[in-house]
Amino acid sequence: MLDPPWWPSRCHSASRTDVISMIAYDLQCGNGHRFEGWFEDAKAFASQKKKGLIACPACNDTSIERVPSTFVIKSSPGFKPKATEPSEARQLENLSQQFTEFVEKNFDNVGCDFAKEALKIHYGAAEPRNIRGVSTQEEEKILKQEGIEFFKMPAPAPPDPES
Repeated sequence: MLDPPWWPSRCHSASRTDVISMIAYDLQCGNGHRFEGWFEDAKAFASQKKKGLIACPACNDTSIERVPSTFVIKSSPGFKPKATEPSEARQLENLSQQFTEFVEKNFDNVGCDFAKEALKIHYGAAEPRNIRGVSTQEEEKILKQEGIEFFKMPAPAPPDPES
């Protein structure tokens, strides 16, 4: 099955040297909200935490701590980890689905031309509009140098063809 058109693997296929491995950490704010953060390495997490750049998405608290990931901990045979409440998991899944649908409906997918379109909008060569797409690290560096703000987020996983 072919990747959907917005999937990054279809862009910049000539060179895949711009791929960076990321580490996902389970995090918790001072108010007890748990969430996931993606970092290049432990040093990047520590640096961002020290600068107060990591904030809870629920309450914006910046007193963040790493918490053990349940999928990494090997437990004794008698231990059963507390499962997330089914209704809570469904709520999070619904929220994620709603966010994805909002972005898909309200942002033009410019694919691999994200940086080019953002520059056109910034300099008035194209009508201002919400856009989404993919870019290389070099393109992102150029956008930052030009004073163009953008938000990076992980692309949702492509639909499972088996389901």
